[in-house]
Amino acid sequence: MGIGLPLISGALAAGMVILAGKIHTSCEMTTAIVLIASSLAARSLRRAAEEVMEPLSRGDLSMARTTLSMYVSRDTDNLTKAEILRAVMETISENATDGVTSPLFYALLGLSISPAFGVAFAFAYKALSTLDSMVGYLNPPYRHLGWWSARSEDWATWLPCRLTVFTICILSGEPMRVWSICSRDAPADPSPNAGWSECVYVAALGVQVGGLNIYKGISKRKPHLGDALRPISYGVINEGLQLTRWTIWVWLTIWCLLQFAFGCKGE
Repeated sequence: MGIGLPLISGALAAGMVILAGKIHTSCEMTTAIVLIASSLAARSLRRAAEEVMEPLSRGDLSMARTTLSMYVSRDTDNLTKAEILRAVMETISENATDGVTSPLFYALLGLSISPAFGVAFAFAYKALSTLDSMVGYLNPPYRHLGWWSARSEDWATWLPCRLTVFTICILSGEPMRVWSICSRDAPADPSPNAGWSECVYVAALGVQVGGLNIYKGISKRKPHLGDALRPISYGVINEGLQLTRWTIWVWLTIWCLLQFAFGCKGE
């Protein structure tokens, strides 16, 4: 399953693009763009954040906790407003890499070959990421299946995660400061990618995440990432979502420029 599902997902998605291409070239590219856009979770992340922040802004902590519980695995019943905002910040910063920039990276890599490859690469990565979310655990009953899903997703995400960190460092306007915080704090996170993804966002925004979380009644302390130069607020979370949007546009622009440059050389 760990290998077969990504391959099947990629092949089926590519098949749709190839079939569309038999109708017309424009149909091929349009289908590829629609499918690739559907593989990016930027809109879902924004919607999730807004659904939590809306009742929170009205002072309805109960509804905010209930809504948050649909997106995070920690216990939310007794979270304070500050803890809810921290959870949202952690969610949008951690999932930006595996939900948005990594599938975009593989889509652009594949598009350099053909529209079908772009869709195939993006959907294969999304299937791998979904497997990791579902069974990517190193404890029973998923130990054997989960090991492969977790490790292969880590390997596949490593490069796009580092490119995301580099991009946001530049976008922050203070690349050396942000990089130094990431180098200091991110290695403390047990995940080879999630810590870096979270840390670059909070370092760029001047906030801090991590601390005590409760999962099914069991307390677990996560390492602190970033410096608490200001509190996490609605505005900070929106700035984080904006960083993701800017990263998408930067990558798309660079890819287009590279295609143009290499296209000119080939003529």
